[in-house]
Amino acid sequence: MKRVRISTLIAASMVLVSGMAQAAEIKVMMSAAFKAAYLELVPQFERATEHRVVTIGAPSFDIVARLKAGEVVDIVILARAALDQLIKDGKIVAGSRVDLAKSGVGLAVRAGTPRPDIGSADAFKQALLAANSVAYSTGPSGVYLAGLFQRMGIADALKPKIRQVKGEPVGAVVARGDADIGLQQVSELLPVAGIDFVGPLPPEIQEITVFSAGLHVGAKEPQAAKALVRFLTAPAAAPVITKTGMEPG
Repeated sequence: MKRVRISTLIAASMVLVSGMAQAAEIKVMMSAAFKAAYLELVPQFERATEHRVVTIGAPSFDIVARLKAGEVVDIVILARAALDQLIKDGKIVAGSRVDLAKSGVGLAVRAGTPRPDIGSADAFKQALLAANSVAYSTGPSGVYLAGLFQRMGIADALKPKIRQVKGEPVGAVVARGDADIGLQQVSELLPVAGIDFVGPLPPEIQEITVFSAGLHVGAKEPQAAKALVRFLTAPAAAPVITKTGMEPG
């Protein structure tokens, strides 16, 4: 896939944010799934607009807890279900939610080790049962997988070898050799060095999570924050999102 030309993104952003007179500091709190695309797009937004973006990365559960405790930012990027709950809780402006990207769950192993067959739900099940250790996150993918293991009837068998990871990518645990198999959002596995991405879960057991942005009710720079969201959802941003293992919108 061809890299998106910076000039194209800059031109798109200038159209989107034309008329904004003063540079602002935009504070964003986000979970990790959208991080790879975000880290490529945000510097281009900053160059095009002269706004400065301050990013706070944290696990999903921590983000929700911090916002409920009163922390104020401009934009929150989370799984759509979690963001919708924050809207109900009065932390995110109703009607401000914008879907950024969709992501499925994938599987990775340490680089150079045998790749298990995960071409079907039964093959995936057998791969997990054969592994000495399995790691997954505390985020949306981890919540889904815990339920999936119950439905597949393997939760008890896997319990002694499950490692739930918080505060670092699951892929980093696999790369160190601390888990045979790592399961997380595809977009979170792909950037990690030292692992081989085996592939997404089989379609019959795949879970697609939508990640969205919302405006905090106490946002200090709402207009600049909205401009950032428009930039992240502009057509020119789509190839960047796609190459990081997600689908736009």
